[in-house]
Amino acid sequence: AMPGDTSARLERWQKIITETRRYFALKTIISLVTGVTIGVLLVVLKVPYAPLWALMAFLFNFIPNIGSIIAAVPPIVVTFIVLDTSTLIWVIAIYLAVNLLVGNMIEPRIMGKGLGLSTLVVFLSLVVWGFVLGPVGMLLSVPLTMVVKIVLTASDDTRWLGILLSNEVAEPV
Repeated sequence: AMPGDTSARLERWQKIITETRRYFALKTIISLVTGVTIGVLLVVLKVPYAPLWALMAFLFNFIPNIGSIIAAVPPIVVTFIVLDTSTLIWVIAIYLAVNLLVGNMIEPRIMGKGLGLSTLVVFLSLVVWGFVLGPVGMLLSVPLTMVVKIVLTASDDTRWLGILLSNEVAEPV
């Protein structure tokens, strides 16, 4: 082994750790905004257990694409059972609006710029890692895909695959 190999590997691991931390920091902020927004609006509507639903929105938002849908089901069911139809419509509208705004506009821009992964790759990674590792794979889909991208980009032979996973434009050779 050449001395340069060790420093290159160490640099790669450092990049993996840095990118994983960046992902969880960005995702935590986005999830916090989602949870707090939903929590405040549900409190205003006097939906029972609003803090619990806010916590669920925060936690389930860590599962890309479908987590917010899963988090919306219990409060919608409780509102349907306990409160009136107009409140139910408002609760559904709140979840749709917050998740469309955050999930489809804010988050892809922040994650794309912050992590360098294309939106399509983020969605496909959810499917692939979810199939391979189940629910844990869904939760870890973006960090695992970032690791794959970093490893692929580190080698001249596989750099093109790393570029395919990114939102970067390939430079001509």
